Order: sequence, then structure tokens, then C-alpha cells
Amino acid sequence: MNSVDQVKKEEREREREMSMKYAGAVLENELHKVLNAKMDQVPARRRAREAFKDIQLGIDHILFKTRCDGLKMKESYEVNSRGLEIFCKSWIPAAARPKAAVFYCHGYGDTCTFFFEGIARKLASSGYGVFAMDYPGFGLSEGLHCHIPSFDGLVDDVIEQYSKIKENPEFHSLPSFLFGQSMGGAIALKMHLKQPKVWDGAILVAPMCKFADDMVPPKFLTQILIGIANVFPKLKIVPQKDLAEAAFRDLKKKEMTAYNVVAYKDKPRVLTAVQMLKTTQEIERRLEEVSLPLLILHGEADTVTDPSVSKALYEKASSSDKKLKLYKDAYHSLLEGEPDEMIIQVLSDIISWLDEHSLKHSSSSS
Repeated sequence: MNSVDQVKKEEREREREMSMKYAGAVLENELHKVLNAKMDQVPARRRAREAFKDIQLGIDHILFKTRCDGLKMKESYEVNSRGLEIFCKSWIPAAARPKAAVFYCHGYGDTCTFFFEGIARKLASSGYGVFAMDYPGFGLSEGLHCHIPSFDGLVDDVIEQYSKIKENPEFHSLPSFLFGQSMGGAIALKMHLKQPKVWDGAILVAPMCKFADDMVPPKFLTQILIGIANVFPKLKIVPQKDLAEAAFRDLKKKEMTAYNVVAYKDKPRVLTAVQMLKTTQEIERRLEEVSLPLLILHGEADTVTDPSVSKALYEKASSSDKKLKLYKDAYHSLLEGEPDEMIIQVLSDIISWLDEHSLKHSSSSS
């Protein structure tokens, strides 16, 4: 190549680099605009998820390394009996009938479209039909962001959605298990208490049966907040520690929470906090009424939800089939924020339990 051609080639390379930089800057600008939009209402949250969907699936987290070949995945919006549009997603093995149906209840401020995507793929690849939804006001479902006017009402919304799926002839005869993480654990327990004979078991990961003491405001402040909730229920003023800081042990994975673009990141709304606190108090009073097969998983170093109450649930539940697994040094986000080997271990424990209980159900019904 002569020197003129070399110069021209270098110029073309520089132009291409400049063009890529410009395109990247424009893209970054657009993404910043999407992220900086107020997420109180669902259109902004849906735009943010659409803009970041491919970026999210490309992050370097073990959960996103599960292949999805051989899975049927479906997203839909369904209007519930209160007229709210609810986001739902399913992951089903394409080649064989699922061994069981797993119904997921996500945590506070969260969505079923980020970290759970990887968990669902793993479960579906292991032969399970997995169903998830964003609660009203969470993720991609309609409603004021992270506003829970009534925890009981929220539980009823989840029961309504999952009952519809269970009634589908394709899944009706399958054993059905609840899978709740954190606040989702409280929702799963409340669903069972409202429907004692409907579910074949529950997997509870760091369930919100009680908050760790230093996550709850002092009693005098709690009383003030209850008073404010009666007048200004939607105010975002409840003091709270950095949840990612408290929940994620692996620092690199903690940084990845920034990609969970539709997660709620403001201070809790007053009525939401009051409803959650009342729910934990109710569940703590009713532990003896829990009667379904249970797998309870909790990190011993969890400073968000109290592992001692998971121990109490294990001891007091009237279930004849129950198992408690505590993980040494592990924080709150057992499936998202721990070192890879811990996440692999927890997933393996969940799948082993599901395999055992699906087989047990198939044997008893044949």
C-alpha cells in the first residue's frame, strides 16, 4: 500500500471512529433523557425498559449467562378487575410438558424483568413453567410507582392474576409452587393464608416476615409516619438505608443494580411503608397458621429482613414438610448480589427442592 492510500485509510478510520463516538454520544444522551424522566407513571417506566432491554441482558452477571434456547417466552399486558393494566411474563420449556408451574412474587420496588429474567430462564431450562407479574404500581404495570394503598388489596391482585393462569387447561393439572423473594415472600405467605389448600408449596428467599431492627424507624417516628399516612399517603419521605448497599455483598454486582432502570429508587412512600410494617406484624403473629410445604432460604448476614424470623417461621409453621437453609456470610440478595458460587448453590438448592416436590406430587396423583 502506498503512502497516499495509507493516509486515506487512516482518514477513513478516523471518520469511522468519530462517527461511532458521535452515535454513542447521541445514544447516551437519549438514554440519559429516558432515565431522567419522572418514573411515577407507567409510560415513562415502559419507555425506560424498552430503551435498556438489550443493554440489561448484556451485562456481565452470572444470571444472564443462562441460554434460552428451547424456551417459549411470552410478555403480555392484561387488564385486571380493577381496570389496571398488569404486565405478565412466562418462560416455558418448548419441547416437553413442564414438571410444575412456579409463580413468582418479586420484592419491594422491583420488577420481574431484570434479575429475575436470568432466574426464570434457569428454572425453565430445568423443566419448569415459570410465571411472573409486576404488581400494580411496580415495574411495567399501571399505577403510581411503588404506592401500596392496601397490602391485602395487592395480594388479592396477585391471587386474581395467578388464578387465571392456574385455570388454563394447559397448566391446570400441574403442581403449583409459589416463589417469593423479600417482600414477595410476605405476599406468598399472605396468598397461602388466604388460600390454604391451593398451593403445593412455597420457596421463600429472605422473606419479609420482619424487618431487621435498624431498617425500621424509631417507634415515635413510626407513629408520626402513621399519622402522616392518613393525610398524605403518597409522600416519599420515609428514611431508609441504601438498599443495594445493605443487600449486595459482591460490589461489582451491586454496581449492576443501576441497570435495573424501572426499579423504584426514591424514599418509600408513607402509606407503602406503613402497610409493609403492618403486614410483617401480622405475619409474625400468624406463623403457626402456615401449613404448606416450605423451603426457606436466608443469608445469615442479612441486615434487611431478619433471618431470626425465618428461623421462627421454620419452627412455628404447622407444615409437616419444611426446610430451612441459612447461608453463612450471605446478605439479603441471595440470588443477585452474592459471589457466583453462592448464587449457583442457592439456585441448585431451589431446583433440587422443586424436583423432589414435583416428583412427590406426580407419584401421589398417579
